[in-house]
Amino acid sequence: MMRLSFLNMYKVAWIALGLVSMAVATLPVALAEDPVENPHAVDPAEAAELSPEREAELISEVRQITFDGKRAGEGYFSADARQMVFQSERDADNPFYQIYLMDLETADVQRVSPGMGKTTCAWIHPDGEQVLFASTHHDPESVAKQNELLELRREGKQPRYAWDYDPEFELYERSADGELKRLTDAKGYDAEGSYSPDGKQIVFASNRAAYSQPMSPREQQLFEIDKAYMIDLYIMNADGTHIRQLTDEAGYDGGPFFSADGKRICWRRFSEDGATAEVYSMKTDGTDVKRLTSIGAMSWAPYFHPSGDYLIFTTNKHGFGNFELYCVRADGAGQPVRVTYTDGFDGLPVFLPDGKHISWTSNRTAEKQSQIFLGEWNDTEIRKRLGLDNTAPSSVADRDAALAAADQSTPEFSPADVARHVDYLCRPELGGRLTGTDGERRATAYVAAYLESLGYLPAGSDGTYFHSFEFPAGSQLTGENTLTVGDKKLTVETDWQPLSFSNSGATEPAEVVFAGYGMRVPGNEEVEEYDSYVHLDVAGKWVLVLRDLPQEISAERRQQLARYSSPRRKATVARDAGALGIIFAAGPTSKVKNELIRFDRDASQANISIPVISVTNAVAESLFAGNKETLQAAQAKIDDGSMQMGFALPATKVAVTVSIERKTGTGRNVLARLPAGDEINWDAPVVMVGAHIDHLGRGGGSNSLAKDDERDQVHVGADDNASGVGVMLEIAQYIANEKSTGRLAGQRDLIIAAWSGEELGLFGSQAFVQSFQELYPNAPQPDAETDDVSAAHAHAHAHGSSESNEPLTQAISAYLNLDMVGRMSDKLIIQGIGSSPKFAAEVQRRNVPVGLKLQLDKTSTGLPTDASAFVTRGVPILSAFTGAHSDYHTPRDTPDKLDYESAAKIGRLFALITRGLLTSETTPEFQLDEGEKQKDAPRVRLTAYLGTIPDYAAGEVVGAQLSGVAADGPAAKAGVKGGDVIIELAGRKVEDLYDFTYAIEALKIGQETEIVVKRGEETLRLKVTPGSRD
Repeated sequence: MMRLSFLNMYKVAWIALGLVSMAVATLPVALAEDPVENPHAVDPAEAAELSPEREAELISEVRQITFDGKRAGEGYFSADARQMVFQSERDADNPFYQIYLMDLETADVQRVSPGMGKTTCAWIHPDGEQVLFASTHHDPESVAKQNELLELRREGKQPRYAWDYDPEFELYERSADGELKRLTDAKGYDAEGSYSPDGKQIVFASNRAAYSQPMSPREQQLFEIDKAYMIDLYIMNADGTHIRQLTDEAGYDGGPFFSADGKRICWRRFSEDGATAEVYSMKTDGTDVKRLTSIGAMSWAPYFHPSGDYLIFTTNKHGFGNFELYCVRADGAGQPVRVTYTDGFDGLPVFLPDGKHISWTSNRTAEKQSQIFLGEWNDTEIRKRLGLDNTAPSSVADRDAALAAADQSTPEFSPADVARHVDYLCRPELGGRLTGTDGERRATAYVAAYLESLGYLPAGSDGTYFHSFEFPAGSQLTGENTLTVGDKKLTVETDWQPLSFSNSGATEPAEVVFAGYGMRVPGNEEVEEYDSYVHLDVAGKWVLVLRDLPQEISAERRQQLARYSSPRRKATVARDAGALGIIFAAGPTSKVKNELIRFDRDASQANISIPVISVTNAVAESLFAGNKETLQAAQAKIDDGSMQMGFALPATKVAVTVSIERKTGTGRNVLARLPAGDEINWDAPVVMVGAHIDHLGRGGGSNSLAKDDERDQVHVGADDNASGVGVMLEIAQYIANEKSTGRLAGQRDLIIAAWSGEELGLFGSQAFVQSFQELYPNAPQPDAETDDVSAAHAHAHAHGSSESNEPLTQAISAYLNLDMVGRMSDKLIIQGIGSSPKFAAEVQRRNVPVGLKLQLDKTSTGLPTDASAFVTRGVPILSAFTGAHSDYHTPRDTPDKLDYESAAKIGRLFALITRGLLTSETTPEFQLDEGEKQKDAPRVRLTAYLGTIPDYAAGEVVGAQLSGVAADGPAAKAGVKGGDVIIELAGRKVEDLYDFTYAIEALKIGQETEIVVKRGEETLRLKVTPGSRD
C-alpha cells in the first residue's frame, strides 16, 4: 500500500538486489540501468550490525502468518484483534494488489476487493463490519492496464514505475454483505485511508488539488515528473462528507494513522526534493505539527503504540537496501531506538490493540519475498531504551504512594506529612519533574490520586483531574548543520556546535573579528567600565569571543562582571553591534571541562536573530592564521581584566548553516474540586489554592544556577516547589476534614491546583485562565453590567491588563499561591496584599492562632509565580514565599534542608485564610494598591522600574509581550498597554524577555527615553521616564 513512495532519487534495481517485496510493488520504483550511489551511506560496521539476539530483546516468538501469493504485506488488525486485512498479489490474471481479510481464529481468508484494477491501503472499521480500501476497479481501462503489465512481465520487461499514483484511485467501503460504497469522487489519487478509533472519521492522502487548482510553473514541472509531489493529507467524515485538507507543504505527505485515543495523526513527509522522509504527528485538525525524527534518510510508515507514548517506524539509515524498524517517543524527545537487526526489508509495522504484539512486513522468507510476520512485543524494554520506563507502571505506583501517604497523614498540620509529600516528589525516579516528562506525569498522578482519596472531584478536562497545555519543549539539531572555515568543512558536535538559542539559516562566507571576552559593562562609581567593542567594526562580520570571564580577575571583579558574561548576553551585545554572528571559544587558559558549549536540548527560550556557535580551541586558533599573535597570547593579555582593543582576523572567512528544530511539548496541571455542599455550586465564585509542581529536571537547562561539576545532576527542587505542593496538600486535607466533620459552613467551592510549566514561564496557570470558561461553562460569566465586575475589569485595565483578557472576578473570589515555602529563616513574605483592601487585616487576624512573623508585601503584579496569571484577570491574590537562598535552582535544593516545622505552620495559616474565604458571606474586592515596590521581591532585581508585566506564555512572539502594566507606573503614563509587544527600548532592539531585561538594566532613573511597541499592526514610538524600584 502506498504509505510510502521512493521518489526519483531512489530509482534503483531492487529486483536485481533480490529485494523484490511488497515495497517494490507499492512504491514508485524504477529499474536503474546504472548503479546509483547510496545517498545515505553509513559506517560499514554499523550497517553490518545484524543480530538475531539483539532483535529478540524486543521481538520474540516471531512467526510468519501469510504464505500464499507472490507477495503480501501491510496487515492491519481489527479493534478486537480477531481479523486482519492485508494486500497481496495472488491472482494470476491480475498483477496488482487485491485486498484480503483473514479470520485470525479460523485462518480463513477471503478477498474483499472486486478482483480487478488496482487496490491498496485497507483498514477495518472499529465495529469490525466494514473494510476501507482504495481501488481503481471503476476505471474502464483497469482490465487493459492489468493485461498491459502482464504482457510486459511475459516479455521480461518492467514499466518505468511500478506505482504511478493512478488518478483513478478512490476510497471505497465494503460492508459485511459485500456491498461497496464509494466514498470519494474527485480526479486524483485518493488512497492511504484509515478510520479514527471511534469510526466517525477517515484520514487519507490525495493529490486531488493538482487536478482542480492552479499550480505554479515550478509545481507543474515537479508534478509532471512525480505525481506524489502534490500529495497532502485530508480528513473527512466516515460517510465521505465534509472533506478538509490538513497539510499543504511541499513534498509528499502520506501514510496517516490515528493514535489510539483519536487525538493525533502520525504520518511521514518527504522533503521537497524527495531525498529524505521524516516522521511527523499532529492534532486531528492539522494543528500542533511535531517533527519526531531528523534522521536524514528514508524514515516512513509510522504507527502509534496503543499507549500513545511512542511510535514505531521504518528507516534505511543503515544502508539504502536495508530497512529496519525503529521506535521514537511521541514527544520527539531523545533519539530513535533500533528494533530489528535483520538484513533486507523490515517495514510497515503495526502494534496489535493489546500493545503486547507486533506485526510487520518482511522479506526474511526463504524466497526473499515479502510476507507478514507476527511477534511478541517487549513494551517494558523499549520504554527503558526510550527513557519511558516509568510511564507504564507509574499510574499504579504513584496512586499507591498517594494512598499510602493519605493513610499515614493526619488532619492536623504535621511536619511529617509535609515531609512525606516532599520526599515523594523529590525521588530520583521523578527526575526533577521537568514539564512534559515522565517525572512530571508521575508527580501529577500522585497529587491527583491523593486529592481523590480526600474526596475531591475531578475538575480538569473531560471529567479527569488533569488539564493539558502546550509549551515550547526544547530543540534538536537537524542533519543540515555545516560550518566551513576557509575551504575546510568541520564536523558538528566534534569541531563545533550551535547553541540552542541560535538563529537558524545559512550565511555567506564572511570575515572574523576578535572581541576578547565580548562584554559591554557600563561603569559607575562602584564598577569600572569594561567594553570589548571599543573602536571595533563588527558590522556584517563574525565576532569571535571567549567564554566566561577573564581568568585572573579578583572575586569582587568577577561578581561585578558575572551578569554580563552569559553566552546569551554576549550574543545580544554582538547582535546589537551589527555582527553577522558570534563564535564562542573557551581559550587555552580556560579551565572548562568541555571546549564546546553543550547544546541544550531542553532549552525553551526564544532564539536570537543571529547564528550563535561554539568551536574548539583548535578551530579558534586556526582563525588566527596569518595574525601576528596566537589565540593563547591574545587571551593571556586580557585575563587580568585589562581591556585590549579587538582586531580583525582577515586571513580566513567563515560560513555556516544552522538548522535547529524547535519542538512543542505537552504538560499537565492537576485540578480537583471540593464542593461546599453535596453538589457543585456553579452559582458562586470558587476559592482557589495552588502551587507549581514542576521543576528543572536533570541538568536544569538554561535556568540552572548549578556549578560546573553539578550541572548534569537532577535538580530535585525540594523548596522550589515540592514544599509548596506539600503544604497545599495539607491545606486540602484540612478543608476536606472540616467539611466531612460538619465544621465547615462553606458558601462556595474550593479548587486545588498543581500547576506545571511554571519554571518555563507560567505556562500551566496561563493556559488555565485562558481556558477557564471552556473548562467550566456553567461558572459565573463576566457581566459588564455588574458593578463589582465592571469595576474590577476597569481597574485591571487601568493597571494595564490586556483588554483581550476577560476578567475572572465573578468566577474566582480569590487565589492563594504557595511557591518556595520551605526555608523560612526569619519571616514569611506574603505578597499580593495590595490586590484587595482588606487582605492585610484578614491575614493578620488569621495569624493570631499561628504566630508566624510576617512581612506583608503589597506587590501584586509582575510576580514571577503563578499568581500573576490571576491578578491580570481581576482576581485578588495572596502568595507565600520564604525567601531566596544560595541553593535556588541547583541540585543542592534538597529535602534535608527544609524547615518542616515552619512549613506546617505556613500551611495552617493559609488553611485558615482559605477557610475564611470559603465561609465568608462576601468575596474580597479586587482593587490594586501596590504602594512602593518592595526591596525583597524574589528572583528578579532591577534598579530602574517601568511597571510592566510580562506575558510569560506569549508563545513565539518577536519582542517582549506584556500581559499588563502597573497603574500609575512609568509605562502606563507613557501610554503602554497590556497586550503591547515591546520591540525596542532606549535604542536597544528587543526580541524577547532577555533583551527586555538587559535593556532595563541600562536605563537611568528619571531620564526620559524612547520605547517602541507594536499594538496589533500599528507601531508606536512613546516616551517613558523610568522610576526607581527601591
